[in-house]
Amino acid sequence: MSRTYVVGVGMIPFKKPGTSDPYNVMGMRAARLAIEDAGVAYRDVQQAYAGYVHGYSTSGQHALYELGMTGIPIVNVNNNCSSGSTALYLARQAIASGAADCVLALGFEEMQPGALGTEKSSPSPFDKFDQLTDELVGMTHIPLALRYFGGAGLTHMRKYGTSLRTFAAIRAKASRHAVNNPMAVFRKELTEDDVLQDTVIWPDVMTRLMACPPTCGAAAAVLVSESFARSRGIRTDVFIAAQDMVTDLPSTFEARDMIRLVGFDMAKTGAARVYERAGVGPEDIDVVELHDCFAQNELLCYEALGFCPEGGGEKFVRDGDNTYGGRVVTNPSGGLLSKGHPLGATGLAQCYELTHQLRGTAEKRQVQGARNALQHNLGMGGACVVTLYQRA
Repeated sequence: MSRTYVVGVGMIPFKKPGTSDPYNVMGMRAARLAIEDAGVAYRDVQQAYAGYVHGYSTSGQHALYELGMTGIPIVNVNNNCSSGSTALYLARQAIASGAADCVLALGFEEMQPGALGTEKSSPSPFDKFDQLTDELVGMTHIPLALRYFGGAGLTHMRKYGTSLRTFAAIRAKASRHAVNNPMAVFRKELTEDDVLQDTVIWPDVMTRLMACPPTCGAAAAVLVSESFARSRGIRTDVFIAAQDMVTDLPSTFEARDMIRLVGFDMAKTGAARVYERAGVGPEDIDVVELHDCFAQNELLCYEALGFCPEGGGEKFVRDGDNTYGGRVVTNPSGGLLSKGHPLGATGLAQCYELTHQLRGTAEKRQVQGARNALQHNLGMGGACVVTLYQRA
């Protein structure tokens, strides 16, 4: 199996819906930046994988044809919010298996304002999720994603005594990190009180600022084999040490637990496999970009990824272990909460951030001495991709 190097990354600033370029222009720009960063030409790319959720089939072709029509396989990927990291997963597999030596992974999304919804004209992949959520928490008047993650947060509060202020602290931390990220859609620093005093979505459970905003954007990465990099004199300072993708397990529904319903066991399983394959543990991780679609889910991820024991998320936050000077710097980009969450682009935006962290080029966001960087990207319905990057 060939070692897979991340040799080029590209990203454009994330924007609010209605203020961005069309998806194909965003995707083209991000891909071009990644290719230029890699020091290759588009004609060197042998395969491409494009992740997005909303839009037409073959949208990946529409974005990449602006760079050239070279006849390469372009595969379009839709795995909900983990679409971008699924594209990355497939690109890495192509390199590792020897099927290709230079592969592009691209993610983009052109979103609309408001909460995510589902089409009602055909069976929804969320039917079973919705049914169990109705039984466990009710609140059917609240949009589905808010019910899922708000319900999971409420479960944690009831089980472990976690306070609403702790989730506000997570959101405030995200804002402090995003201040230093020119790509982030929200760069205003917030306090815990700012978060708590914002519009209430679910009394005593969630305010609006605890949810990530709908966002438009794109990001991309170029992956190559070691032989390709050596033959071209391309940098080999960042590589994927291990990666795993997990779909829902029986416990998602059988546990009858909102925390399990929103992907806790997928994340825990994927992380354990990645740690074992790379020969590291959670204590070795210097920086992580994880799927903070809601402040509640960030806290759950601390526990699922092994940074603290189950039930220890609140202490992890209050001890400052989720930021600079603490145990593991979490979402230095500002995360989905402040950087934004253009669904298909998120996984590649996480890759962009972690690659720069390991290169030492993250400027004011830099985690000093970072050698092990973990990525966690969740798609409900479901798929969870966990990736470990290392500095060579």
